[in-house]
Amino acid sequence: MSDQSPAAAESAPVPSGTGALRYSRVLLKLSGEALAGDRGVGFDFDRIGFFADQIAEVYQLGVQLGLVIGGGNIVRGTQLSQMGMDRVGADYMGMLGTVINALALQDVLEKKGLETRVMTAIRMEELAEPYIRRRALRHFEKGRIVIFAAGTGNPYFSTDTAAVLRAIQMKADVIIKATSVDGVYSADPKKDANARLYESISYRDVMLEELKVMDQTAITLCKENQLPLVVLNIHRQGAITRALLGERVGTLVS
Repeated sequence: MSDQSPAAAESAPVPSGTGALRYSRVLLKLSGEALAGDRGVGFDFDRIGFFADQIAEVYQLGVQLGLVIGGGNIVRGTQLSQMGMDRVGADYMGMLGTVINALALQDVLEKKGLETRVMTAIRMEELAEPYIRRRALRHFEKGRIVIFAAGTGNPYFSTDTAAVLRAIQMKADVIIKATSVDGVYSADPKKDANARLYESISYRDVMLEELKVMDQTAITLCKENQLPLVVLNIHRQGAITRALLGERVGTLVS
């Protein structure tokens, strides 16, 4: 998949006017690596500020917004387990990484004047609220951005699966998977010059072709619950807004 440079992406025009929303309740999935920018690990607060601006733009449309962030910029449970660590312990470490990322993004968003709540699947009341579905729904109704952290609270499940699970529980209209590429390709464009970008694709074809959109558990949950998924480039300014207004952006998986 071919990345677009942030400099080029940020120069894209911002949509004028708001129009009618196609999706009013949204779950945004953001990778942990995106928070690190070119550093690869840790935090690039210029990048986080840019993402926060995109989130603020979406929020101003009146969208009810939930977020799930990965932990890959801090620690990946699967990588630690491959190095010989117990998989359960490694996955819990990865969940804690997502909490750190959630708190970092919360701080940046609130400095921009947005009201947020972090809810964790593992109880840690000194830092954040425990995840309670009805309370999360109430936060949405009050216009707060809810950041869901610590995955599902269970080992062996990815943050992609956690994002789909929370979207279903919140009765979201769509999942937006914000990546560093323009959508879903038939193959890796870095290795295959003939790889093409799909405008739309079915869940079934994603699974049959083993396209690396989300893991199979997450895609199966989307399919069973008829939950649409839009994969787009977070580095393209205004891309999320355009998708929520019904424009064809990235790839629609449905």
